[in-house]
Amino acid sequence: MITFPKCKINIGLHVLNKRPDGYHNIETFFYPLNLTDGLEIIQTDSYTEITLSGKKLPDDDKPNLCILAYELLKKDYDLPPVKIHLHKKIPHGAGLGGGSSDAAETLKLLNQIFHLELNTEKLIEYAKKIGSDIPFFIYNKPLIAKEKGDVFDDSFDFSLKGYYIAIGCPKETINTKDAYNNIKPDEKRESLKILLAKPIDKWKGLINNDFEDFAFNNYPNILKLKQAFYSKGAVYASLTGSGAAVYGIFKENPYSLKKEIGNNLIWVEKINS
Repeated sequence: MITFPKCKINIGLHVLNKRPDGYHNIETFFYPLNLTDGLEIIQTDSYTEITLSGKKLPDDDKPNLCILAYELLKKDYDLPPVKIHLHKKIPHGAGLGGGSSDAAETLKLLNQIFHLELNTEKLIEYAKKIGSDIPFFIYNKPLIAKEKGDVFDDSFDFSLKGYYIAIGCPKETINTKDAYNNIKPDEKRESLKILLAKPIDKWKGLINNDFEDFAFNNYPNILKLKQAFYSKGAVYASLTGSGAAVYGIFKENPYSLKKEIGNNLIWVEKINS
């Protein structure tokens, strides 16, 4: 069975304060896009394994999040061995949530394949055990996220329908831990929910991603991407997550961006719903 894990962008990202457990309370607006990975899971008679294709993942000792999702469910259910194939199109370390989306879709696909009959609330419980971004991808719809990014407010009804979203991603990657170590939390500011209700052409300079200062000061190419989006007519542009990808929101198809930023332009999408 095959599915296509989506990416997300963050429209605004406020780091409010540091929690007693070492994490941070945040406020952000997650918006899913159709830049996807490809994920296939089939039952096998031998042993569980994962194969990869597409964009290269870093060579480190961290277990793949899809395998972690499988092992988490296997603790509670008698799952047979599976073969997982993951084709990566969403770049790693870009703030687009690719790995988190892969893990969430693994949970949902295993639930479907093996008829586990897990409802959304139960899938969320499992997702929270893997990582803070993963619960969002169980829902996969625009949501304001709070606390560690895993508590949601769905009362804000908002769509970018009719706009174009362009994503640029440099070769650099940003270590999330380094980004948080250099952040200055601030909880004394206007709620992101109130700011998002303002017209999009008023967002520039009003809705901020707190990780931009660190990213732009240490990775000038990321700042150049944001500047390029504005120079080509973006009504709003921002770093997503802790970086390194930058997105721009356009009223018209930004066809000239390819010439401006070359291979750093990885996705352009018109929002149709």
